[in-house]
Amino acid sequence: MIGSAAACLMSGGLQAETITISCGAVGAERQLCEEGVAAWSGKTGNEVQVVSTPNSATERLSLYQQLLAAQSGDVDIFQIDVVWPGMLAQHMIDLTPHMDGAESGHFEALVRNNTVDGRLVAMPWFTDAGVLYYRKDLLEKYDQPVPRTWQQLTDTAEAVMKAERKAGNDRFWGFVWQGRAYEGLTCDALEWVASHNGGTIVNADGDVTINNPQAIKALGLASGWVDTISPRAVLNYTEEEARGVFQSGNALFMRNWPYAWSLAQSDDSPVKGKVGVVALPKGGEDGRHAGTLGGWQLAVSKYSENPELAADLVRYLTSYEEQKRRAIEGSYNPTLPELYRDEEVLAAVPFFGELFETFKNGVPRPSSVTGESYGRVSNAFFNSVHSVLSGEAEPEQAMGALERDLRRLGRRGW
Repeated sequence: MIGSAAACLMSGGLQAETITISCGAVGAERQLCEEGVAAWSGKTGNEVQVVSTPNSATERLSLYQQLLAAQSGDVDIFQIDVVWPGMLAQHMIDLTPHMDGAESGHFEALVRNNTVDGRLVAMPWFTDAGVLYYRKDLLEKYDQPVPRTWQQLTDTAEAVMKAERKAGNDRFWGFVWQGRAYEGLTCDALEWVASHNGGTIVNADGDVTINNPQAIKALGLASGWVDTISPRAVLNYTEEEARGVFQSGNALFMRNWPYAWSLAQSDDSPVKGKVGVVALPKGGEDGRHAGTLGGWQLAVSKYSENPELAADLVRYLTSYEEQKRRAIEGSYNPTLPELYRDEEVLAAVPFFGELFETFKNGVPRPSSVTGESYGRVSNAFFNSVHSVLSGEAEPEQAMGALERDLRRLGRRGW
């Protein structure tokens, strides 16, 4: 899986170079990234520097935009969110000539997502969809079923939380999730809305659809969680704060991404062996299970001094062997459908097989239709939702104002 430039170096034809890659540090991300690039370095003789970036996707995007606007060559490879290809495409090289057709083995929807104006601006690295974690032991202890709807989750969380607190754990909560005003809240809230059949903020035709009765109902239900089954501090939680509470044994349910599985099962985890994972609840019996499509891609900056070597590293990191290692060691979802049938992967992460359709058919954020305006669309959405959750605005009021703002933003087309 080593390209011609790297092969030439190994035969002594080129001088060793240094490639810089930005990697996230949520959960085991940084460690797995460092191990992957070290393996490539060992094969090619080139050095790789791993640059840490903010865990908040919103802050990370801002940093990237500053670097790219300055046409800086300091970072060769950017780890980019699934909703960023349209925003960052002009700064990235076309990877098609460097992949030798490898992109054809990945989820078609992701390759299509990463192709802008006929250019493959990023390779899929790992995919994601929101899932529900639950304490198997506590549901069994209190004879409660795994919830199928959000109302069932609300009722079960309230009952178990009350019982656990009565038994002496006054730090126990029913449900933790991502409530901070950032991109993670866009993901969570989109799941609530879509599961109630309330659409996806802006539809495929570019129409603003968020101000509807189902979306308002979903947000009304969620706002009732704060200070009842969820702590007020949830309004400042990102993925890791929610995981910290759940993994310490102080929550019944958690909404998070698949990466949290391997950490919950680690030897030093207080909840090891006690956790189950299922699709997120429906918004009622006539609703649907909806997990927001997430995941990260690898893109090569067009300001890189070594674009061929950088593309070779991207090809290695997104390969079958490397994605398999990351799936087994860190429960990062592969972007290669073939790996969901791999026995070793399924032994390490059993729910990959059971929730294959959830990952394959995640609910997309409206980034394709809104293009470079997506950042402002998401920002307006998560701030409006946060105002509802914090009690500053009623759902009807907030969604009405959001609709007006988004229509103004998209008045001349996205």
